Amino acid sequence: MVPNQQPSGMPFHRYRPFPAVDLPDRTWPSATITAAPRWLSTDLRDGNQALIEPMDPQRKHEMFALLVRTGYKEIEVGFPSASQTDFDFVRSLIEDDLIPDDVQISVLTQARPDLIERTVQSLVGAKRSTVHLYNATAPEFRRVVFGVDREGCKQIAVDGTRTVMRCIEQYLGDAHYVGYEYSPEIFIDTELDFALEVCEAVMDEWRPGPGREIILNLPATVERSTPNVYADQIEWMSRNLSRREHVCLSVHPHNDRGTGIASAELAVMAGADRVEGCLFGHGERTGNVDLVTLGMNLFSQGVDPMIDFSDIDAIRRTVEHCTQLPVAPRHPYGGDLVYTAFSGSHQDAIKKGLAALEQDAAQEGTRVSDYPWHVPYLPIDPKDVGRNYEAVIRVNSQSGKGGVSYILHRDHALDIPRRLQIEFSHKVQEFTDTEGGEFTGERIWEIFSRTYLGEDGPVGVLAHRSQTSEDGGYRISADVRAQGEIREITGTGQGPISAFCDALTDVDTKVRVLDYVEHSLDVGSDARAAAYVEAEIDGRTVWGVGIHHNITTASLRAVCSAIGRAHAEAAAEG
Repeated sequence: MVPNQQPSGMPFHRYRPFPAVDLPDRTWPSATITAAPRWLSTDLRDGNQALIEPMDPQRKHEMFALLVRTGYKEIEVGFPSASQTDFDFVRSLIEDDLIPDDVQISVLTQARPDLIERTVQSLVGAKRSTVHLYNATAPEFRRVVFGVDREGCKQIAVDGTRTVMRCIEQYLGDAHYVGYEYSPEIFIDTELDFALEVCEAVMDEWRPGPGREIILNLPATVERSTPNVYADQIEWMSRNLSRREHVCLSVHPHNDRGTGIASAELAVMAGADRVEGCLFGHGERTGNVDLVTLGMNLFSQGVDPMIDFSDIDAIRRTVEHCTQLPVAPRHPYGGDLVYTAFSGSHQDAIKKGLAALEQDAAQEGTRVSDYPWHVPYLPIDPKDVGRNYEAVIRVNSQSGKGGVSYILHRDHALDIPRRLQIEFSHKVQEFTDTEGGEFTGERIWEIFSRTYLGEDGPVGVLAHRSQTSEDGGYRISADVRAQGEIREITGTGQGPISAFCDALTDVDTKVRVLDYVEHSLDVGSDARAAAYVEAEIDGRTVWGVGIHHNITTASLRAVCSAIGRAHAEAAAEG
């Protein structure tokens, strides 16, 4: 007998279904994406303004450098009229000549004359730029927020466009190229005929033509429809816009329904030329559409995304550092767990698939890296994004076999980070391959202690003293054992770890910290803490671990542990 689903009791009657678009001859369902769209990164504007703690100038520069390095050619760098910080950042990019000649920066402004003027002034000296103007056009916003009718709303867009053109002529006359982007904000909720009317009125002012495109951006500002309805809206607009050959039709999906990726892909199938979004989907509420997943989806279908994701861990680490937000372990393509199988049957299928791939490539006389990818459970070759297939040692509380992380947590309260789990599991595997048999918890702890907690490495911290400066900086003095003698070293930074790494240059040791995690091991006034540091040392990426009653001491020990790991790896390689 089939179970009967029971009513939830939730007030679903308060909500209305999103209206469909009358487009019986839609063509997008049979379309195929064969080339990457134009990409616009909004990490430095839309993504940044949604952060708990917006990026400081240093992190903004790191994010901009990442976007340029990976290949983004259109980058929205800020909202210059919103704050002096944003204005100064745009100016620093231009005045310090940090924008490559083939990269076009974009700045956003509301449709107010004073804000437009301030925005355009921020672009003085830029070789290539885009001024992006928006005003809300949806009926609820016209009625509730702005108190204007259709004609008044359209006039805001027209007057704003005229002001943009006047300011461009006044301030940017010497620029190599200045583009214009207009967004009927809340497009997804705007009547299609009115969205078209406003866009046509804007184009009448801008007068797009050969060598003078206009970007019309149609945002799903709050994602409220299923992706197919958004695709219908995009196809309807693409069909009905005049001067279509001079229009770059752009989409800006958000992810409120969790279908931002599908909305963007179907929109491209429906005629969109460009997609705006953020790396790993940062942004307001549930975020903007994720440019990493979109690009890698194309890659997995044999289409060049035109963006270099070959070191996806470095991209993720930079984004996490700049945004201070974690990327989920199961985030598509970039999460720590996406190339790891816990299930024995999955591991077995992957192992056999990898073996078959090598055999097939050998029969064809080609390298595995050049052979078409087909392995169970893995949609892409992890090596193509700088990763490996990582099978965790199979021990769990139910079967008596489990990952070393389970044993270390059960016996020693250690919550070791995922990438450290992977690194240490390989170390344990070295011992199991030579010794055989089943490893006990005591044996695993012995290997862990010898690998990460030993105090006989090339550098050891004996004592430390620190103080905070008036400008919020951090200064540390530490007594360390290095090269067989006791040395006092000093350094400065934003915190104890960065200051200690600065101090280590006194003993000719250069450490770049990539990730840091800490947690308590006990409760009470005498509780111990564990610190984990992922660091780059002499070109090697290694983890270090420190345990102590003082969290700062634990952190510095973790750095020394990482130095020891790098030294041991170098010695092992001869």
